Order: sequence, then structure tokens, then C-alpha cells
Amino acid sequence: MKIFLSEFIDPKAVELLKSKAELVDNWDHPEELDAIILRNIDVTREMMEKAVNLKVIGKHGVGCNTIDLKAAKELGITVLNTPTANTNSVAELIVGLMLTVSRHIHYCDAVTRKEGFSRIAPPEVSGRELTGKTLGLVGMGHISRRVGEILKNGFSVRLAGYDPYCTRSQAESWGIEKFEDLNDLLRVSDLINISVPLTPDTKNMISKENLDCCKKEAILINAARGGIVNEDDLYEALKSGRIYGAACDAFVSEPPNGSNKLMTLDNFCATPHIGADTEEALERMGMEVAEEVLKVLEGGEPSHRVV
Repeated sequence: MKIFLSEFIDPKAVELLKSKAELVDNWDHPEELDAIILRNIDVTREMMEKAVNLKVIGKHGVGCNTIDLKAAKELGITVLNTPTANTNSVAELIVGLMLTVSRHIHYCDAVTRKEGFSRIAPPEVSGRELTGKTLGLVGMGHISRRVGEILKNGFSVRLAGYDPYCTRSQAESWGIEKFEDLNDLLRVSDLINISVPLTPDTKNMISKENLDCCKKEAILINAARGGIVNEDDLYEALKSGRIYGAACDAFVSEPPNGSNKLMTLDNFCATPHIGADTEEALERMGMEVAEEVLKVLEGGEPSHRVV
């Protein structure tokens, strides 16, 4: 068996794959490939058509927006992912970003490293507590629910959510009040977490119309995918003070840099897509994608089939 692996995964997972298959890091002979394991690269229809023996594509992570899923289905290629392996790491980052924005930690650090403040506890960086606030979960999948669990147990927040793919009874079983309308959820939320995949339906899901529904005190976090939140509209909402603050771990153009105008705002915090970038999550994702790809190659059924 021959597996195309062009990106870093945990060394333990690499050793497992090498014990069962030959790994290649180039696309010189796609017709010889049985599997592809990816983190961020695009896997196009053209690539699949050239890899005539391709049986399975394994996503190291959750989002499969860089894979042509329609083509994979038409060509009979199994696509699988690892939807729970990074849940805790991403959720912890989201909570950290909420604390960072609510207490201006990123701004305080930046100023202190340069000219510094003229006094301790400067009033211009007075923050807000998370305790007792309402958390609006846009999407109620594994990551959102873990964020809700951490904040409910640690900060006594009220949980509210919007997800057309979840029933009201499911939401209630998770301790979440379900809203049928996204804007109605935004109107009551102090903290907003975006955890949905990037699809045609979710592109620009959060735009000016939605941001205008938010509380002025709202903090918005997007650690999902760039493009779900309209960056131009978010910039205007932050610059005008329409919302209190925001943080993103995912951007339309990645990795982010100073060319993105959001970086000019003191009430915005950016991280370079590090949600799943912990030793623990990388090991879990690596081992799971390796085990699942090998399972399919040996005739088994993956635990988390996408198509």
C-alpha cells in the first residue's frame, strides 16, 4: 500500500503508517497511491482522477472544505475525518480568547512591551467578567458543547444555541436553550462562539445584518474557518464600537498578517489557526487518522465517514 503524506503529523502516527504501508511526500506517481492523508492541502477532482487506485482520503482534523467531496463521492472514494480528537484543545483556546478579549490581555501586553502605561490598573483597559453571562453557541457540535461545558461549570454562564441540524430535545439534553433564528440568538448573547464548517450555506453567515443584532457588549470568537464571519463587516462593527471585541483563529487569507485591517484594532485579537495545535491533540488526530485510513485499506468501515 502507498500513502501520500505531504504534511507533518505526529511521529507515532508516522511510525504506525510506515509499519503497514509506504509513505510518499510527492505527487510524482499518483496512479500508485492507495490513500491520501492531509491537514491543509487541497485535494481536487483532478488529483482524484489521476490517482486511479485511490481508496481513501483521511482528514487530520475536522473541516473538509479543502477536499472536493462531490468528486470523492462520485468516484467512490471514502473520505473520513477525526471530529473529536481536537475538541478539547480548540475549546480551551476559545475560552482563552474570550478571557483575552474581555480583559484586554493582548492589548495590555502589547503596550507594556513598548511604552508602557502611565499607571497601574489604567481605566481605559477596564474589562468585563465572563461569570453569569449568556453564551450564544452558533453551531452545537462537539467543540461548541465543550466550550459550553467549560464556561457553565467554571463561570456559571447561561447556554443558548442555534443549529438547524439539532433538535430542541437534543439541545435541552445538553443544557442549551435552542433558538430557531440566528439573529434572535445574537440579540441575547454576551459571548458568541462560532463553530460551524465552511460551506456555501455558512459563507458570510455572520455579516453586517447579524452584527447589527448583537449587544454592544458582545464578544465574538471565530475559531472555525475563515469566511464564515465577513471580515470587512466585523472590522466596521469593531471600529465603530458596535460590538465590544472579537478574536479569530481562522481567516480568509492564512496565515494572517498586518495586511489584514483587523490587525489595526485594539479590540481585536488574532491567532494563526492554532486551535488544534497542542501536543495532545496532534497525537490524538495523528493516531486516529492513521488507524482509520489503514482500517479502510484493510476493508473496514471508518468510525467517522464524511462521504
